[in-house]
Amino acid sequence: MDLIHYPDDACPLHWRTPVLALGNFDGLHRGHMTIVARVRQEAEDSGATSVVLTFDPHPTRITRPDRAPQLLMTLAQKREVLERSGVAGLAVVRFTPEVAHWTPDEFVARVLVDWLHVSAVWVGAAFLFGHDRTGDVGRLRELGQRWGFRAEKIDSVRLGDVVVSSTAIRQLVLAGAVDQASALLGRPYAIDGRVVPGDGRGRTIGFPTANLALFNELLPAGGVYATIAGVRGQVYPAVTNIGTRPTFGAGREPSVETHLLTPCGDVYCEVLRLHFITRLRDERAFESAGDLAAQIRQDGERARALLEGISV
Repeated sequence: MDLIHYPDDACPLHWRTPVLALGNFDGLHRGHMTIVARVRQEAEDSGATSVVLTFDPHPTRITRPDRAPQLLMTLAQKREVLERSGVAGLAVVRFTPEVAHWTPDEFVARVLVDWLHVSAVWVGAAFLFGHDRTGDVGRLRELGQRWGFRAEKIDSVRLGDVVVSSTAIRQLVLAGAVDQASALLGRPYAIDGRVVPGDGRGRTIGFPTANLALFNELLPAGGVYATIAGVRGQVYPAVTNIGTRPTFGAGREPSVETHLLTPCGDVYCEVLRLHFITRLRDERAFESAGDLAAQIRQDGERARALLEGISV
């Protein structure tokens, strides 16, 4: 999959009349992927190039930094999901204060027309763009008629009684309801991080852990989770603790520690991905290291049973 940035890169010559999915697409949840699938299908049917356009940083980091959300995924994770989906290209607009002041007309002319030469643009029903979010789907259609591209929207996706949205998923993750968040995403919620040295306490009680320096922003609520850990191209059942390790003293910064239920050798300095499957329990203090070890053993047995047969 090609990756280009505005304004650094030219549109690749082999991109033929791009059919575009346009949005922030944080999380690339079921609703987003419906738009992506429609773009891929139309591009395939018409012999065009399927492209997703998004923004980095998230526009609210520039326009309303005090209200900017913690993101569900990194740009690298977004690129990976899109590449697996079969999209031919990812176009990223470097969102700056200058871009934030563009009118809807300026954005369309500079990015969609002059840069990408789009033939069709697909957005979600609530899509807004341009200075002060003054452009909507109707305005996009009017500008498309002027510039010679078609603009279409896809209605929100519902799962049961819930409208699938990035906001709803963030709320679920922050509440620790990772299984419900994963249902809206269409895959387990995942975070990436590099394994860094810890204080070694887990090893002393027989349960060594991988301590993560995180790349992602949004952590599930504190507690113990059944997770699947991916490292060096392999996946392993795991138990992950998010919290302050109260058994060994209060006042610590929150940490993410993962005990792999199947040994995989030394993982220090490796990049590890955690897929969150379900929350097992709250984090709590134990009277002794022995009591903690017994609970970790019980958590591991429960997690192993829950994770059996689950693939990511």
